This record gives sequence, C-alpha cells and structure tokens, in this order.
Amino acid sequence: MAATSDEWADKAKRHLKAEMVRAGMKNADLARKLSEMGLPETETGVQAKINRGGFPAWFFLAALQAIGVTTLRLD
Repeated sequence: MAATSDEWADKAKRHLKAEMVRAGMKNADLARKLSEMGLPETETGVQAKINRGGFPAWFFLAALQAIGVTTLRLD
C-alpha cells in the first residue's frame, strides 16, 4: 500500500529533526542560518513549520543546506 501525504509529511519532519540533532542545531540556530541565506525566519516560524510537518519543499531543501547536509538518502 502506498504512503499517504500525511505519512510523507511525517517522514520529512522526522528526517529534518534527525539532521538537526546530528548537527546539534536548535530551531533558533536554523532560523538564524536561514535568515543569513536570505530567507528570513524566526525561531517560532521554524518551530511551527517543523511541528506541522507539511512544510514546502523549498523550506526542506534550504533547511538541509543551512544545517550542512550534503547528501540526502531516502531509504
């Protein structure tokens, strides 16, 4: 059976959180790095997007870059 959109959103959320933990990065750190990249974010905004899980692809990719992730594995 194929995964639902909610399941995909949960996977993206868990993946992003795991990468933040690996990097020792908090929501405030990610917000600062995204803002430095020209994508103004607040700690509260980052927290809301991650908790919701249904964030846009641009946010996911930009956050991974801000964290310093260079490789994305989907398995």
